[in-house]
Amino acid sequence: MSLAPPPRATLSVFDAGTEDMAAIQQIYAHHVLYGPASFEETPPMLDEMQQRRQNVLAAGLPWLVAKMEDRVVGYCYATPYRPRPAYRYTIENSVYVAEGLQGQGIGKALLGSLIARCEHGPWRQMLATIGDAAGNAGSLALHRKLGFTSIGTLSGVGFKFGGWLDTHIMQRPLNGGSHTLP
Repeated sequence: MSLAPPPRATLSVFDAGTEDMAAIQQIYAHHVLYGPASFEETPPMLDEMQQRRQNVLAAGLPWLVAKMEDRVVGYCYATPYRPRPAYRYTIENSVYVAEGLQGQGIGKALLGSLIARCEHGPWRQMLATIGDAAGNAGSLALHRKLGFTSIGTLSGVGFKFGGWLDTHIMQRPLNGGSHTLP
């Protein structure tokens, strides 16, 4: 079965619904099992993914899904960066595209929509923690295209697939960033 979209398939981004979560869980499971972008080692079950979505929504943040011809091809969401109150205006994004469909503008559509949605909230900074920076050039390029700057690399902070992995931190201001008060 080919994962390639039909010719001239229309890409649309929506708020993810309960009906999208099984496809989202499958996309994420692939990244957990075969890629270094996620530092999880065991894919979460569907009920865990549904609970994660509920937690994001309860925090007032978006969880979005990209579809081509009614087929889920990617998803993204924002979460609070850290639980301490002084971090309340900083969020972190996560973006995942179905295997075999990277490089077709899906990630850009998702992350662009997520940024636009978060610009309507009180948040002032969006962070990206990119796993395996050395092997994840696509994610680094995507974030750069959408206004993120590199902040630094945390060396050897993850251990997966028998080796140490770095994470790269990127940051983008929202709503004037730290130049405006909340």
